[in-house]
Amino acid sequence: MAMTEEQLRERLRKIAALFDGAKTAGEREAAAAAMARVKESLKTARPDPAKVYTEPLVEMQFSLTDQWQRRLLSALCRRYGLTPFRYRRQRHTTLMVRVKESFLNQVLWPEYCQLRDALDQYLREATDRIIREEIFSDASEAKEREG
Repeated sequence: MAMTEEQLRERLRKIAALFDGAKTAGEREAAAAAMARVKESLKTARPDPAKVYTEPLVEMQFSLTDQWQRRLLSALCRRYGLTPFRYRRQRHTTLMVRVKESFLNQVLWPEYCQLRDALDQYLREATDRIIREEIFSDASEAKEREG
C-alpha cells in the first residue's frame, strides 16, 4: 500500500514528537516509566561528576550516500541548534558536526535513523508508482545472468 505525502508527514510528526517530549497522557506515562528506569540505573552507576557537566564536543564526520540523507541530517542538526559544515575539499557527501557524544547517541542519531527510514520508504514507493504508471508497468530490478 502506497503512503501518501500527508501520511508521511504525519508519521514524521509522530517520530519527532517521541523525541520532543510527551504530548499525551500515555506518552507522559511512558516517559515517567522511562525516567524511573533511568533514575534506578543512575543509583547503581556512579558517573564521574566532572564528565557529566563538561562533556566535550566531538567532531563527527558522516559520509551520506545521497542528497536526501544529507539534507535530512543537516535539517535535524539545525533543529537542535547544531551547525553542519564541510571542510574545503571534502566531498559533497560528507557532513561534519560538532556535538556532545551522548546527545548524538541518545537523540540525534536514533531520530535521524527513524526519519531516514520513513523517507526512504516513501521515496521508494513514490518512485515505483510513478515508473509503473507513467513509464512501464514492470518496474522490477534487472535479472542477473551468468557471465
